[in-house]
Amino acid sequence: MRVFKDNFIKGLIYLAAGVTSISLIWIVVYILYRGLGSITPEFLLAMPKGGGAEGGIFSIIVITLWIVGLAVLISTPVGVCAAVYLVEYAKPGKTVRLIRFATESLSGIPSIIYGLFGMVFFQGFLRLGFSILSGALTVSIMVLPTVIRTTEEALKSVPVNYREGSLALGATKLRTIIMVILPCAVSGILASVILSIGRVVGETAALLLTAGTVQRMPSSIYDSGKTLAVHLYILAKEGISLNKAFATASVLIIVVALINLSANYLGSKLKGGNI
Repeated sequence: MRVFKDNFIKGLIYLAAGVTSISLIWIVVYILYRGLGSITPEFLLAMPKGGGAEGGIFSIIVITLWIVGLAVLISTPVGVCAAVYLVEYAKPGKTVRLIRFATESLSGIPSIIYGLFGMVFFQGFLRLGFSILSGALTVSIMVLPTVIRTTEEALKSVPVNYREGSLALGATKLRTIIMVILPCAVSGILASVILSIGRVVGETAALLLTAGTVQRMPSSIYDSGKTLAVHLYILAKEGISLNKAFATASVLIIVVALINLSANYLGSKLKGGNI
């Protein structure tokens, strides 16, 4: 009976994994099938015209990369430092429980709420207006819980022997964290960055209210800009061009895949000590 239960549960796990994998593959293949045929050099390198109905998406790709880069540069150091504090320095108690409760609560807040906050605080109070910087600051707050929790788990997975050995050799706690613990946890930290990139690239509501919908090439981070996800949303919602919508979705998938592959490659190099 016990063997039957184990096999039954194992079968359910395999079934769930198979359904998830097949669904993901089907969605990606369908989008690429509908969109790759519309991707041409002109579509990638030309500037958008007529609200996106004509021309290409070059400036929109640039704006997306700017927002992703800024969001990662802002959220990663803050999130990693917060995780280091929670794992290495903070003593179990009300403060730690409160911080963890706050991060878990932030991860469940709808993106439109973040967009409203960014519109009021970054645009209104700080007077940044509709800008790439406003959008990047808003989404960096959105992904902080992901960075903190994932980095926490990565730091906890580092064996205690590594810490004890470094301290026994005379290294300070800070040096142990920087030279021993963080390099060992780099794969987990990169995983948090990849998850953050995925959420930033696919975000629409928060960026629609903070970064805006201007599609011209930005001259600085204080200019307004439209990301690929926002552009895709407008194309699909307004029914401007279904072919361009699928082409934009295909580019979005390819951009995310390239960023993730680059992050994994960098993580393997850092972990191997080749950089």
